[in-house]
Amino acid sequence: MMMRTFNIPFIVLVAAALGGCVIDDAMTTPGRLIDAKSGSPTNIASLTAVVEANPSDPSAYNVRGTAYGRAGKMREALADFDHALALNPRYYQAYANRALAHRRMDNLDAALADYDAALAVNPTYDAALVGRGNIHRLKGNSERAIADFNAAISNNSGDPRAYHNRALIYQAQEMHAFAVEDFGIAIGLDPRAPEPYNGRGASYLATGDIDAALEDFNQAVQLDRDYADAWTNRGLALEAKGETSKARSSYTRALQLQPGYAPAREGIGRIDRGQPRVRT
Repeated sequence: MMMRTFNIPFIVLVAAALGGCVIDDAMTTPGRLIDAKSGSPTNIASLTAVVEANPSDPSAYNVRGTAYGRAGKMREALADFDHALALNPRYYQAYANRALAHRRMDNLDAALADYDAALAVNPTYDAALVGRGNIHRLKGNSERAIADFNAAISNNSGDPRAYHNRALIYQAQEMHAFAVEDFGIAIGLDPRAPEPYNGRGASYLATGDIDAALEDFNQAVQLDRDYADAWTNRGLALEAKGETSKARSSYTRALQLQPGYAPAREGIGRIDRGQPRVRT
């Protein structure tokens, strides 16, 4: 009997850059909002008071820059990281933060240069290795990306970001067994992050393991009820199982979160036309 295969529109997952004074880059997907809580006007006002009281302290600018970054105020963040680096040209955390701000503004070459600068100062800095690996991945250089993720894993085997992002490359190369393994390690290291469940579910679905895929998508949306991509992928799994009513509900939820989102809209269109995604 032939195994069923699926045309799955893979949803790109962006790497995590957690911890320390690096701007959070929690494995978010395109269209999901940056957490603005730590970038609230009250918090930024408090950090501005610290900057004004310590105008020669580069860390004060770096910390306020991270708050601006979390609020999505990238130009203000860049200005603070520039100031921090003017005060301390070897401040590798500020280089990594500025790189992430550049990446969020789609300035990939500037981001790459800053990650290189951070690693020139501290070659084992895992946030910069993961960040640079993601820039290489976005620029289509998988070999360099894998090398950076491998280095991050070698330096800090407990870092879920490197495993997650290496899994994305394996997934893009249709090496789903390797992707599932790396997503699983990322989940074990950070079981509260929804993105690795969504990523692993996509690989399960691509290889025809619908039940395992659905279990992972259910876990992803349980962890983050506003995760439009996971709701869409859940719809794909339910559609593959022939549960079109539940699939429609899942696609509808995705469209409520992200109006006009093409994969969810197309899913509803297939259901309306009676044309399931599955092909044998």
